[in-house]
Amino acid sequence: MHTQTADAAAPPGPHEHRFGPFGRILHAASKVLAALGGLAFVALVAMSLISIVGRKLAAMPVPGDMEVLMMVAAAASAAFFAFCHLEGGDVKVDFFTAHARPSVVHGLDALGSLLVGLFGALIAWRTGAGAAALREAGETSAILGWPVWVAQAAMVPGFVLMAAAGFYMCALHLRAARVSGEDRP
Repeated sequence: MHTQTADAAAPPGPHEHRFGPFGRILHAASKVLAALGGLAFVALVAMSLISIVGRKLAAMPVPGDMEVLMMVAAAASAAFFAFCHLEGGDVKVDFFTAHARPSVVHGLDALGSLLVGLFGALIAWRTGAGAAALREAGETSAILGWPVWVAQAAMVPGFVLMAAAGFYMCALHLRAARVSGEDRP
């Protein structure tokens, strides 16, 4: 019985087995999105190498390579946030909380996760609204003529998952704070 209490009070982190059913689905979705973001970066590296070599050897770079790089990198970057947060990969400065009670640390982590969730929701909303405005305006990239709204809209799923991850981890930390607070003598 003591093992269950200690495990429930342990910080939620990169161990998927501590997640509930929704958390496991969220973790799997964020893992798939992060993998797609990683593949997009690999494709960008390959395109950049082809463009650089083509420019140096044959004076034939990939047309619009910088446009493609900017548009794809933005969406690929947004794909990593949720997975990073669910894995506990956020940057934390625990100098002041190193000797704090677990319930205090979980409370602060819950607050941080709540802020991640709120920021993710805000940025998803504004990015989606911006994409809709760009679509209505018909803005395209200068060289390739690609619709700019598509690249911006591709960021929205990453930010939505980031918001969901933040809110989920907030709930997990609050539960862990309550359990670890009950264990105190």
